[in-house]
Amino acid sequence: MSAPLDIEGPAAPPRSNGELVFAEPWESRAFGMVVSLYEAGAFTWPEFQAALIARITAWEATAAPGEPYNYYQLWLAALEDVLAGLCAVSPDEVTTRTRALAQRPAGHDHSDGHDYPH
Repeated sequence: MSAPLDIEGPAAPPRSNGELVFAEPWESRAFGMVVSLYEAGAFTWPEFQAALIARITAWEATAAPGEPYNYYQLWLAALEDVLAGLCAVSPDEVTTRTRALAQRPAGHDHSDGHDYPH
């Protein structure tokens, strides 16, 4: 089973030459979490898609002029909404965990044992 990703429309992930595009490593991790949870049967794709479209619509309605659009921030927020709706995690748990992770130093989970810069 694989996630039935939209090719076009508001829920379609960013692509370049048909390939998914991730600007930061966390974006690919967020993408992978959603696909893995969907494939494990935690939720249906229409459930996630509806949450993502709702997040995108809300952002479009409230974004300040010139505010940068970050698809994967909305993707992750939609995952939080779906998991909260399933009572798999509470919004308070998400907030607490987010704050704890935000306090970690940059590169905390990545050793520098390679020949290229970060």
